[in-house]
Amino acid sequence: MTSSGAAAAGLRAQVRTRDGWAVQHAVLTVTDMKGAQVLRASADEEGAVRSEQPLPAGPYTVIVTAVGYAPVASSAIVTASGRMEIGTVVLARQGGAELPPPGAWTIDPMHSTVGAVAQHLGISSVHGRFTEFGGRIEIAEDVAKSRVEASIKAASIDTGNGMRDGHLRSEDFLNADEFPELTYRSTGLSAAGPDRWTVHGDLSLHGVVRAVDLDLSYLGTGPDPWGGVRAAFRATAELRREDFKMNYNQVVAAGIAAIGTTLKVELDIQAVQGESLPMG
Repeated sequence: MTSSGAAAAGLRAQVRTRDGWAVQHAVLTVTDMKGAQVLRASADEEGAVRSEQPLPAGPYTVIVTAVGYAPVASSAIVTASGRMEIGTVVLARQGGAELPPPGAWTIDPMHSTVGAVAQHLGISSVHGRFTEFGGRIEIAEDVAKSRVEASIKAASIDTGNGMRDGHLRSEDFLNADEFPELTYRSTGLSAAGPDRWTVHGDLSLHGVVRAVDLDLSYLGTGPDPWGGVRAAFRATAELRREDFKMNYNQVVAAGIAAIGTTLKVELDIQAVQGESLPMG
């Protein structure tokens, strides 16, 4: 066989997610029609699988696997030159849920919202948000090992009413002077449905640490105007104030509490791929 023929022989494939991201840890296995393995190769950082090993002409079965993804099997033909062109293999997350590509993602507070809703007088809701916060998300190759860490300045609470905000910062509620930061550190991640995840973690609030689960949805990924890549998430949780020793309340007529005993947390998060935020 000539050198040009040798170069033409072998296997070529690309392994991608449905969003078009490379699956860097994919493994491609080729078996003959009797089920015997004849070739095994791993994808590189670009999701490309290459092998220069020539194979006898004929039909084969190609199986592509990756941790956290549903395996894909298909048939392929090796030509007389010993070459197998598989093209692009698309892997779907097990359960159908997608996540951004692995690596570090930095939360962008300018384009994110950390909010809380409390019931007032049993008939309406008071909405508030924290204006100063930050954090980091680490998407792992094994999605269940992904992590998130975030911190929030307690004094940055904003409900649109200065007197009420001052009360929320006081010892009756957040006690921002003694406990200036709220922190959240994840301990695990599990699929909760075809398009939902549950983030398990510990929330430190008002000097108390409690396990809190976030109901998470991944909204998608795309480029931004500054040359970066962004991922969007929405998450919710429900907290009981008494679990964090925030027991202040005022009872009004008919035994109705002025402020509800639970808080609904609502997070709309944009994260930028990489260890830091872009300038601008």
